[in-house]
Amino acid sequence: MKQALKPSRPLLGWLGGLLLLTSVPGALTALDVSLPPAISQAGWVFLLALGLIGLFDAIQLLQLPSPQLQRHLPGSLALGRWSEVRIDVQHDSPRKLTLSLFDHAPHGLEVENLPQRISLLAGEQGQLGYRLRPTSRGHFRFEQCEVELPSPMGLWSARRYLPLESTTRVYPDFARLYGGQLLAVDHWLSQIGVRQRQRRGLGLEFNQLREFREGDSLRQIDWKATARQRTPIAREYQDERDQQIIFLLDCGRRMRSQDGDLTHFDHALNACLLLSYVALRQGDAVGISTFAGEQNRYLAPVKGPGQLNVLLNSVYDLNSTQRPADYSAAVRQLLARQKRRALVVIVTNLRDEDDDDLLSAVKQLGRQHRVLIASLREEVLDSLRQTSVQTYEQALSYCGTVDFLNARNSLHERLTASSVPVLDARPGELGADLVTRYLSWKKAGTL
Repeated sequence: MKQALKPSRPLLGWLGGLLLLTSVPGALTALDVSLPPAISQAGWVFLLALGLIGLFDAIQLLQLPSPQLQRHLPGSLALGRWSEVRIDVQHDSPRKLTLSLFDHAPHGLEVENLPQRISLLAGEQGQLGYRLRPTSRGHFRFEQCEVELPSPMGLWSARRYLPLESTTRVYPDFARLYGGQLLAVDHWLSQIGVRQRQRRGLGLEFNQLREFREGDSLRQIDWKATARQRTPIAREYQDERDQQIIFLLDCGRRMRSQDGDLTHFDHALNACLLLSYVALRQGDAVGISTFAGEQNRYLAPVKGPGQLNVLLNSVYDLNSTQRPADYSAAVRQLLARQKRRALVVIVTNLRDEDDDDLLSAVKQLGRQHRVLIASLREEVLDSLRQTSVQTYEQALSYCGTVDFLNARNSLHERLTASSVPVLDARPGELGADLVTRYLSWKKAGTL
């Protein structure tokens, strides 16, 4: 336990007054004004007495037991959302105690209503509360709490740093951003009729063997079964019922741009979680693979409602880095891990310099999987393009913005010409746009 003593204002006032009193006789002597010796000695006596009393009060404060603290902290917090934290305080002092408390929150957590004061009778237990709001995701550890105790005579105060460990996790708050859509998603999906139903015919998944019928294709004939039964036997297929979706998430420096309270990376995470929620409700499997991060992660596609919690625990502490995006390496790693055909959603921020590397990587990926590129567009680009131009500096900004957007759109057109669909969206609209595209493909049966 660390501790630091500090004199109180009354002590400093008494000390200043006595020092002034002891200096007056010396000043009067310099002016040839004589005073009785008892007056000059009285000032030093009072000063010595104050020193002894202050020393005795400080010793009593140092021997005063520290209060017992217990922090009640939620095990999980939502990014950007205020939460309540409570601290139980109990002391064993034989007298009434008034203390001030300040909780040391880790960097990345904002606090309100601190410090606070509380008065407790002997052996009494009280409770303090304050508000906490995370500004970044990840795992956070509280290590200590600071209390300020007054001395019995009020001449000193002791600042003590008491060890009080707690941990919490901060998750993306996609439910708050898309709350209305999540509440209405069941009604929405039932209205547009995208629930995948089993259809027999020429799908990709084998269902059963049966006798050959009029209208069947010759490609459906199972020649080995036909030879054994001595009658034409056909294979019957059905649409795949557990389609797979994998997010290929860029964790590089392009995702560090800030739009509003969240970075592009946080917007991308929220969008991936929203689409995962909808896809899992549709019976599809969802997974994720990251690249350009400190430690790239891979979560194999799994279906079922529990997969959303697994996905949350896999990405809650992910952060963007200063590394460039290497699309070729990311595609090679994904192809080595994912053998079954899936919808691969590449979430990134495209630039015109990505042309050769990105196009070759996506073509390689498209031979085995269906690919969708979700490219985030900065809000400031739309703002600058719509701003009226009145000065030379504004004209330069406008021309630079238009030139950048034209180059970016040219890359999108080249990708589209190569049969690679591109979803160009602002960060705040990415989640809704991804769900809309997924549902349209689901309804059309083109996944």
